[in-house]
Formats: sequence, structure tokens, C-alpha cells
Amino acid sequence: MSAAGTSTGMGTGPYATPGSSAALGSTGPGPVGPGPAAAASVAPEPALGGRMRERLRSGFGLIGPRHGRHALSVEQFDSLALPVGDDGVVIGVDAESRPAVLGINRPTPYDVVLIGGLWTAQVLALRAAATGARVAVETGRAQSWIQLVHAMGGGQNGLAVYDVGRVPPQGASAAGPVLVVRDCGMRPPRGRVVAGPWQSVLTLLPYLSPVAPRLIRQARLVGAQRVSPDEAAELGRTMGLPPADVESLPTLADGVTLWSADRDLQYVMTQPTDAEIGLLGTPRRMD
Repeated sequence: MSAAGTSTGMGTGPYATPGSSAALGSTGPGPVGPGPAAAASVAPEPALGGRMRERLRSGFGLIGPRHGRHALSVEQFDSLALPVGDDGVVIGVDAESRPAVLGINRPTPYDVVLIGGLWTAQVLALRAAATGARVAVETGRAQSWIQLVHAMGGGQNGLAVYDVGRVPPQGASAAGPVLVVRDCGMRPPRGRVVAGPWQSVLTLLPYLSPVAPRLIRQARLVGAQRVSPDEAAELGRTMGLPPADVESLPTLADGVTLWSADRDLQYVMTQPTDAEIGLLGTPRRMD
């Protein structure tokens, strides 16, 4: 390639080699370089980095929506709150008619003891399954649970019933949490399947039994429904209940449960939906 071809192809600009480019507007022989008129009329091109920064600032020529910035001042951070721990199963309403939520699906073992009726345990099982948990029922009275199995599609949609001592490993995980309901009478044997990560265990006791104090001490959450005055006194000693709550236990209405967790007490009334009434009937303490 001739020198003239090389110099004409390079032209002017940021990549031009000094002395090799033919100046625009130059006439006749003389030193290589732009004439006075060309120097005055042709502005130098910006550097490549400058052009890229300009294109980035302008959005490559695309005009998008313009919104104000979403920012908090330091003083406003104290008012920022997130609803952590408010997810779970709605088990009823408290004394102020606010929803009472029980977080059953947990990454840590969670044992619950309910001293009460089968109706409440079945409502909790139905609602846990509705949140996506698989429910495994260990019971000696399968006929009392079979209607729930049929209502939920024959055990293929979240609820299965097993004989006492026959619950297989459930393979609980964050994507498939499990609730094991132990409906094994007043003296439930030690279960083969215990609480673990993403697997909670609800033990139902129809009345206070000799094994109840041990189960209550091991539980993270304890619920007590209407019991006799003698049972209320025993529960008061085991759970450390105030005298007023001990006196109230024999008078609780059907569907009302006193829940206790780390000495935090809350009365909850479980209100059934129309579908739950059609399937299980109205709230009742006795079965």
C-alpha cells in the first residue's frame, strides 16, 4: 500500500499518527498540517472514554421513566419495621379480636402440646395443610380422621393417617415442611418421628395425665382448654400460671385455648369457617 493510501485512510481523529495524515483543506506543497481555515472550522473529536461516559449518562439515547429517589433519613430508620414472625397458621383471634398466628413451619425443632379436644387439633391440621405443610397424623382412632383424608383428596394432598408407632420418616425440608400430629391418647408412647428442622410435632392430650408434666417441660408451646379444677391446679404448678388463669381454666368456653410460651400467655378463640363447620361441626371440648 502506498504512503498516500495510508495517509488518506487514517484521516484525522484521536487515532491519527502525527505526520502521516493529509490535512483537510491543504493546497499545494508545503508542511503537512491543517490550514488556518480548517483549524478554525473543525473541532477535535472527544476521546473514546469521554464518549462512552457521555453515552452511559444519557442512557444510550433512550429516554426512560424519571422517578424521585426512595430514601430514608437517619431519623426515619427507627420507624422502619418488617413483619418478621407474623407468618404461619391463623389459629383464631385474641381478646382484642386480632388474628392469632402460630408459626408451625420452622427451621428449628418445635414441639407443641395441646391439652384439649380433637376438634381443635383437627382444625390446626387442616389449616397447616392449607399453608402448604404436609400433615402426618399418628393415631389410634383413624376413623375420626378419615373424613379429613377424604376431604383433602385421599391422602394425596397434604394429610395422611398412620397407626401408632408406624409413622415413616417424612423427609421434611424448607420446600416441604411437615407437621406431625400425635393423637395417641393420655399416655402417648415415645414417637419414632420427633421434631426436627422444618418438622414440628403437635401432641394432643385429652386430659392431664401422668406423662403430661414431662411433655409440657419439653414443649416450646403449650395450649390448655377447659379442664377440671384439680387439673387446673396441677397445670398451674407445672406451667407457672398466675392464680387468675388457674381459676379461669375450668370455665373456658368451647373453642377457647390458653396458649403459653416462655411464660407469655394468650387466650385465643378458634372460629371455624363455613367449610370447617361442614366438615368438623361447631367447636367442642368433648369428643
